[in-house]
Amino acid sequence: MEEVVLSLGSNMGDRAANLCGALLLLEESGLERVAVSRIYETEPWGFRAENSFYNLVAVYRTFLEPAGLMTVIADIETSMGRVRSLGVEGYESRVIDIDILFYGDRVINEGGLVIPHPRLAERRFVLEPLAELMPGKIHPVNSRPVSQMLSECTDELPVKKIQP
Repeated sequence: MEEVVLSLGSNMGDRAANLCGALLLLEESGLERVAVSRIYETEPWGFRAENSFYNLVAVYRTFLEPAGLMTVIADIETSMGRVRSLGVEGYESRVIDIDILFYGDRVINEGGLVIPHPRLAERRFVLEPLAELMPGKIHPVNSRPVSQMLSECTDELPVKKIQP
């Protein structure tokens, strides 16, 4: 089994319920949950929207290969009502968004799949919950631990824990 680290976010509808529902669907798809961070609230990154995002990071174990995991993720996003607007450049509001941050220590860049996530070190809303779970995890490309990437992050959007 391989350990995978996922980032989940939602800014439409019942954001907390969307995150919980996605976690359950991931488990129903055969992923074994290892750990889940608290939920964090942030303003949208890269675009303007009425609602802030709820974000979390989850660690799973899986037998799925990366492409198979991406298929499962896309199916979950679609089943939860995520609609990807044709022709939209950049970012938009979404019911659920699931990104693969790490797939073990693999470095993958093929067929539109890039792992580790290419903007991981730029996003405080990902680094805060990731550091909660895995502060010493070493990024296989930049060779820095998560805690260092967080301390060096220049993203100034505030991140607020909404769970104790």
